[in-house]
Amino acid sequence: MNWLKVAAPIGVLLIGIAATYAVVATAPDEKTTEQIDTRPLVTIEKLEPQDYTVTLTSYGEVTPLESTQLSAQVTGEVISWSDGFVHGGIVRRGDILFTIEKDAYEAALLEAEANLSAAQAQLIQEQAQARVAEQEATLMPDTQVSELYLRKPQLLSANAAVKSAQARLKIAKRDLENCEITATYDALVVSRELGVGEYVTAGTPAATLHNIEVAEVTFPIAGFDRHLLPQNLTQLPVNVHVDGTNDEPVKGYIHRDSGMVDAATRQSSLVLRIDDPYGINGSEHNIKFGTYVNISFAGKTLNNVYRVPQELVTNNSIWLMSDDNKLIPENVEVVHESGRHFIIRADLTGENIVLTLPEYPQPGMAVRLAGAGNSDNLVAQKQ
Repeated sequence: MNWLKVAAPIGVLLIGIAATYAVVATAPDEKTTEQIDTRPLVTIEKLEPQDYTVTLTSYGEVTPLESTQLSAQVTGEVISWSDGFVHGGIVRRGDILFTIEKDAYEAALLEAEANLSAAQAQLIQEQAQARVAEQEATLMPDTQVSELYLRKPQLLSANAAVKSAQARLKIAKRDLENCEITATYDALVVSRELGVGEYVTAGTPAATLHNIEVAEVTFPIAGFDRHLLPQNLTQLPVNVHVDGTNDEPVKGYIHRDSGMVDAATRQSSLVLRIDDPYGINGSEHNIKFGTYVNISFAGKTLNNVYRVPQELVTNNSIWLMSDDNKLIPENVEVVHESGRHFIIRADLTGENIVLTLPEYPQPGMAVRLAGAGNSDNLVAQKQ
């Protein structure tokens, strides 16, 4: 019985070996293995030409159309000034800003009027005497009649005296009017240099005013963008965006070309205007002088161009995918930069641009299209 205990395990082992050999021996000679397709995956987009209106952008600072250094035009004591005539105040065209004491100038006006009346009376008298002399001269020999006898010099002198009196009257009226200093336009009072009771002389600085009827922004245009400017710039609408805010853009318009090219930057400048920048005449915006703004406006319309992301253009070249799924480099002309996109020009109608490139693309590299059927991605081989 001992030999059975030893023989039984040995028998089981031999039977297992025989069964394994039988399975191997009866297996088919051919076997199938799968090979993974290593071609890089890409995504593409078909290119179609379009007409694209360029949006040009720039920047600048809001400045007043004009600034006036206001001065006193007559001598005297300041007796009053208006409530709006303070630093930061808004005054209207024609508002009286301050008044200088008028007594001396009213008296000068009365004196000038009196002098004119006297000169006119003297002229009338000389004219009458000249007529009498002329009548008497008709009865006298010509040799005895002179210009002095006809009172021509006296008449000329009387006429001159009238004109001189009229001139003095005009100056007196002007001086009296200048006792009330008025705003020549709607203005922001930047500074005021005098107060009530102060004695001023003609030419004494009184205030600095900024015109708020119209504001201007001078902004640069890069040399490579000048060819994209419209033919007619006058009154071209412009959107003015206040820097750092999300408010609705302020509407402006291009007024003129500055006519100069900066020697250092090779940039030229345009000037836009904004009507009623402080909104005192009903406009909804209120944009202060000194505000830094961004500017955008429509440029030329480019025909038959393509708009592609900037990262797809390298050294003026893009990658296309051919009909047999291979990479092809194509040279293009970059005509404009628009945000994160380039506007390019080339003969690309119907071509497929590669949107997701392999890490190291090479001309002729075989690729496969993301989302295509598995039959194109796996290859079965029999060995």
